[in-house]
Amino acid sequence: MPLTGAAAPLEQCRRVVLRGEVLAGSEWRHPIGQGWVFRLVPINSGVSGYSGWDLVVDRVGGAGFPDALLLATPPYDSINQREVGTTFGVRAQDAIGWNPRNFRFLTNPTVFRKAQKQYFALRGNQDANRRDRDFVHVVEASKAARNPASPSEVLMDDITAHSAAGQFRILGARLTPGTANALPYAQNWALQQRDTPHTITPTTSPTPYGKLDALRFEITLWLPANWKTPKTLKAVPSSCE
Repeated sequence: MPLTGAAAPLEQCRRVVLRGEVLAGSEWRHPIGQGWVFRLVPINSGVSGYSGWDLVVDRVGGAGFPDALLLATPPYDSINQREVGTTFGVRAQDAIGWNPRNFRFLTNPTVFRKAQKQYFALRGNQDANRRDRDFVHVVEASKAARNPASPSEVLMDDITAHSAAGQFRILGARLTPGTANALPYAQNWALQQRDTPHTITPTTSPTPYGKLDALRFEITLWLPANWKTPKTLKAVPSSCE
């Protein structure tokens, strides 16, 4: 019989560390095992002139939108730790001050496919080109209605049970600063930018939010204990973050 008050054993994971560099407009990727790949995907600049990257966990060969990291890291239609860029009024210097960033990502392909379908069903729109909206609101609404067996709530339970943790840390950056004032929610990041090594790209055409020109980064993943990593990755036993 276990002793009263004894601490439960810590869940065990396999910790891997990825390091890389990426230039503006370019993609970076690295396989992480079991048919999954980690990607940094350039944010579409479009007419708004955004810069930066989305953190993405995808199936090798591509599984479409939304990816496994987006699904497990709400909120979806708001400023988010997976979006390292000049969106939502964040200046380039604020983006590097938000460091490190924490996220989760799905690790079960079956749950991933189910979550993708439910994501669009809850949006009421199958167009993958539209900006996403947060179906966590639907979960909260179902709880308020005392309907714990709703499909959205079951889905979020699946996501929690079949996801792993990760952290993205900027080791160095090159950027063109923005000239706008830091928004209220970004003021702490504006102060913390000095703690992230970076160089400034000279410009004769400054913009309100600036531009992220290059990143050097480190990604730490806490994978399930039975995860089979590529031989190029060193997996170290670790408690799960």
